[in-house]
Formats: sequence, C-alpha cells, structure tokens
Amino acid sequence: MIIFLDSSALVKRFIEESGSDKVEKLCMASQEIVVSIISLPEIVSALNRRKREKTISSRQYTEIKERLILEFEDYLSCPFTPEIIESSIRILERFPLRAMDAIHLASATSIPIDLFISADVRQLNAAKQMRLKVKDLTV
Repeated sequence: MIIFLDSSALVKRFIEESGSDKVEKLCMASQEIVVSIISLPEIVSALNRRKREKTISSRQYTEIKERLILEFEDYLSCPFTPEIIESSIRILERFPLRAMDAIHLASATSIPIDLFISADVRQLNAAKQMRLKVKDLTV
C-alpha cells in the first residue's frame, strides 16, 4: 500500500497526539510513504510554534527536528513543480482550502497512491470529491 501523509498526519509521527497510533499502524503496513516537500517547513513551523508556546522544550524541538529530517530521506517526496502549482490553483478554484492544503492534494494526485491521510476536515472533503480514498484522523 502506498500512503500519502499531509503535514497534519505526518506530524503525528513526531508529536504524540490523537491519531498518532493510527498513523504509526498505517506507516508500518505501507510499502511507501509519500509526502509533499512542503511538509518539512510546515512541520518545522508547527514545532517552533509549540516551542514558543512552551508545549515542547528547546531540546525536544531539536530532537524532533533532527528525527524529522532524517526520516524525510526515507519518504517519497513530491517536489514543488510548475505542474503542482497549476494543479493546486485548479483545486483552490474548486474547493474552499488554504494554499498549502491544495498543494498537498495536488501532490497526492500527481502520483498513484492508495490512501490519502489527513486530520484536516476540509482537505479530506475535497480529497473525497477528487475520488481519493481517505483516512480521516479526526475520528
């Protein structure tokens, strides 16, 4: 099985929160984990926010970031290409999404995947309408 993790799903591999166990099981059962290249800066941004809010320490931030960068090498990373930009624009014209969410969906549809995994309700709704099989981490 080839799975695509958006940032809301991928972060659950590094921060223990609701849905982390589901993500781990799916990752263990997958042949390939696909992500968008934008996941890396998105997650680093979220980690920095948590560090500022003091929900993680500076040491935890560094450890998680290093693990994220190391594990990112094992993922199939969809590059940010002109085709992804064009596809994300079409997605934004069709669905009420944030730009980064549209980029994740454009990336997910650029290669064959078996399952799109997210904890973002609007993004999941759009993915379903785009005929992607989804795993909703919000339930």
